Amino acid sequence: MHDELRAALAGLLDGLPPKQAAQAVERLIANYRGRTPTDAPVLRDRGDVAAYAAYRMPATFEAVRAALTAFAARVPDWSPATHVDVGGGTGAATWATAATWDGPRSTVLDWAQPALDLGRELAAGILPDVTWRRQSLGEGLALPEDTDLVTVSYVLGELRPEDRRAVVGAAAAARSVVLIEPGTPEGYLRIREAREQLVAAGLRVVAPCPHSAACPIVPGEDWCHFSARVSRSSLHRQVKGGSLAYEDEKFSYVAATRLPAEPAAARVVRRPQIRKGQVLLDLCTADDALRRDTVTKRHGAAYREARDAAWGDAWPH
Repeated sequence: MHDELRAALAGLLDGLPPKQAAQAVERLIANYRGRTPTDAPVLRDRGDVAAYAAYRMPATFEAVRAALTAFAARVPDWSPATHVDVGGGTGAATWATAATWDGPRSTVLDWAQPALDLGRELAAGILPDVTWRRQSLGEGLALPEDTDLVTVSYVLGELRPEDRRAVVGAAAAARSVVLIEPGTPEGYLRIREAREQLVAAGLRVVAPCPHSAACPIVPGEDWCHFSARVSRSSLHRQVKGGSLAYEDEKFSYVAATRLPAEPAAARVVRRPQIRKGQVLLDLCTADDALRRDTVTKRHGAAYREARDAAWGDAWPH
């Protein structure tokens, strides 16, 4: 699915004037890194949308796929029949959903028609069962009652607080909800706030948290986030002005559900530190505490698993 997305992006963006792309990317970077929620679409025309697709879709796809993979591991015998991508723009989360499960019928809602138009072009012939619909995000947002899965990725930070609460409230009516935001302190706080709203609506958190109780992290001292490796095409490197063949996308997320599901006993919340004869694992645990475990060679199979553990993995494997 990643290769198909890359090929689709290359085909649509071929011929986009580099100066136009660079200017649009600079403006988009300033917006997404800023703290100025808006009541109007960020993506204004096809140039903006094309630049956004080249600049952000590969990273958004990988971050959402990582979050969905963690969620899918907690509900291994379930797959969504219906999926709504709220504020989905060009459809990165819908691509990630199709890469995680077979056959969901997806609906992408966004208030920017140019984003929906380009997303439809990208998906043509590859993601056949997708509906693209213009929809304002905020008060009045209503989703079908039988929705199995709602994704909201990299959207909450664009909204005013009242619209943010309205979107999360509408999403909470679904059977399962996965929210993804940038892996910044601000992005984490938005996820934390939305997590509390989902729990209050009766959903159970199953990833990344091993519990639905209050987050044990002290705001201002730390934040919960994870990392997804993103391979860069030559087009991607050109638009982003980078030389490396990859980048690491930092993201925060929460997955909550009404389905019968058990969260992991613990989650690795920092990159494991591998030292001679031991591995240090920073964990968020089911007893609501953050702790560091030291796994040594004398632990046998657990030590071998710890050496293979990655940031964001459930523990034990």
